Amino acid sequence: MKYIRIFFSVLWRAWFYLWMLVVILLLSPLLLATIWSDSTYPTFFKVARLWAKLTFFGMGMSYHIESAYALEKGKSYMFVANHTSMMDIMMMLILVPDNPFVFVGKKELAKLPIFGFFYKRTCILVDRKDSKSRYQVFESAQAKLNQGLSICIFPEGGVPDDRTIVLDHFKDGAFRLAIDHQIPIVPLAMGYLKYFFPFQWGLGKPGTVPVVIQPPISTAGCTQENKKVLKEATHHSILEQLLTWEEKRARKDIKSIVNP
Repeated sequence: MKYIRIFFSVLWRAWFYLWMLVVILLLSPLLLATIWSDSTYPTFFKVARLWAKLTFFGMGMSYHIESAYALEKGKSYMFVANHTSMMDIMMMLILVPDNPFVFVGKKELAKLPIFGFFYKRTCILVDRKDSKSRYQVFESAQAKLNQGLSICIFPEGGVPDDRTIVLDHFKDGAFRLAIDHQIPIVPLAMGYLKYFFPFQWGLGKPGTVPVVIQPPISTAGCTQENKKVLKEATHHSILEQLLTWEEKRARKDIKSIVNP
């Protein structure tokens, strides 16, 4: 039974990569027409949301918003969320319709065929091993915020190899930028994706992702001396929600959760 489950999970994962590329190719005329200019980025964002929806739902995935704070349309925010799966990118695009944002993401993803072409032209890339690259991220993010866009960062800085970690420590970058630009921090919690679609092959299957979009944390009047407090408050708010879902899973209240 275990090997049958692994076999179908591998097939499903292979379908993900194939389907994702097919959707990109289908949308490529619109994507290519909107990636070359800052003025057309909001239009690109709408097309990217369509790509995310087609990819996500085409995998048999679904989501359920348990609670959501009503964000102000067009306002700049710093979106931060837990990061356990490639599906996190699709989820963030789906969940934030009215506040176009730019991802700050790993440079390695730019190497992916086709996807990487659009990724490196529309996202802020960071090589976390390179201090110069980290500094350039701040310059690029500041330029985007000055254009009235928002920023999305997964502040864990990567996905831990230990899947028992519910939420890893946060890096400082998102909170430093939020303070510099006095923009609110919006924590988002997304549940069970490390079980539904982890980075490891042979694990996972379709399921329903619970989501909570929490109220913004204000940075008004804050300085860099407040960075640690903001970071801890954001981490705590996301972790508390993730632990609630983990407790539900432990009680086997969610039938669609797969075994780790």
